[in-house]
Amino acid sequence: MPGSSARAERTVTISGIGLVTPAGIGVEANWERIRSGVSAAATDPELAGLAVDFSCRVPGFDANALLGRRTAWRLDRFVQLAIVAARQAVADAGLDRETWDSTRVGVVIGNSLGGTATVEAQHRTYYGGAPDEVSALMIPMAMVNMVAGYVAMDLRVHGPSLVTATACASGASALGVARDWLAGGVCDIVVAGGTESAISPATLTGLSRMGALSARRDDPAAASRPFAADRDGFVAAEGAGVLVLERARDAAARGARGYAHLVGFGASSDAHHATAPDPDGTGVTRALRTALADAGVAPDEVDHVNAHGTSTPMNDLTEARALHRVFGSRPAVTSTKGVTGHTLAAAGAVEAAYTALALRHGVVPPTANVRTLDPEIAVDVVTGEARTKPLRVAVSTSLGFGGHNAALVLTAA
Repeated sequence: MPGSSARAERTVTISGIGLVTPAGIGVEANWERIRSGVSAAATDPELAGLAVDFSCRVPGFDANALLGRRTAWRLDRFVQLAIVAARQAVADAGLDRETWDSTRVGVVIGNSLGGTATVEAQHRTYYGGAPDEVSALMIPMAMVNMVAGYVAMDLRVHGPSLVTATACASGASALGVARDWLAGGVCDIVVAGGTESAISPATLTGLSRMGALSARRDDPAAASRPFAADRDGFVAAEGAGVLVLERARDAAARGARGYAHLVGFGASSDAHHATAPDPDGTGVTRALRTALADAGVAPDEVDHVNAHGTSTPMNDLTEARALHRVFGSRPAVTSTKGVTGHTLAAAGAVEAAYTALALRHGVVPPTANVRTLDPEIAVDVVTGEARTKPLRVAVSTSLGFGGHNAALVLTAA
């Protein structure tokens, strides 16, 4: 556990959470669905005719109602999701945008693919012979960085803002950057997380051609099955997770409710392959050990791991080897992607939020759809039902195309 004054200075509190995911809109809806272990995957009419025609979308998301029609039409969906989640997180933290020092508030959001739906739509317009009808808003709607810019505009904050782009580790990377900003005195509050909405025909076709997606068109709800013996790929999802981070002493001074403390971050690169993880798991192992050292936490103190667990054959085996190498079989391991599917750049932030909720409630959610565990996986995967147990320390891992690895260490507040 963190013991030195230097580590205490680097401890930050998660004081607010906003979630807009296939598990629902808001913390309560998400936690109920994640605890239930009921998958959100379903046949997607917008993907009709494709080899993979199912996905996990955010249910009941009405951007016009949530943001106002005039705002919503200017924004790609990945930005819409992030703004709604950011507003939730700030309200949940009990912060007042009218009274905070906006120059001391930062924004860092993870994203990888930007406004793919906008680009595809405008591409069809252009090549359909109507270049004069291409939207003047196409570029600001499509650019990856604009999500941080638009969140800053919406919250009216004037501290630093940026986007982290480490593929499916982007959300976790954003939280690591946020922690550094707080520890370095750059900001007093950071609104940090990840977002992605890239469920478009071209993107899904590309992922399908790579062999990354599950092909279970006959049973989408059972398609995402992390760590299962018969897993065959992930289910593409959209979503956003945004957290409010503050230095622990500042959160305590204003009487903020803390979900958990973020006490350690580690990152590494596989330098192995564009899309496949290093099969030995050395990169993930390095990120985990770096995060534990940063937190001052011993491996045998970790009670729970929210694994990246994508439901792809290579990722799950590689990650499980790394987890067993570092922790043995002690922690209770879950992958919440069995419920949500893979939210890509948002995953690290969404799953950090679920990890914080697990610590707060003393409950490890189940890994959905696992009937038979892969016999080569030697970690304690929670399946069937949620497991109630005392939780003091937890880890969340994220792996991304390009060999990006990130690990977060959280402790109970």
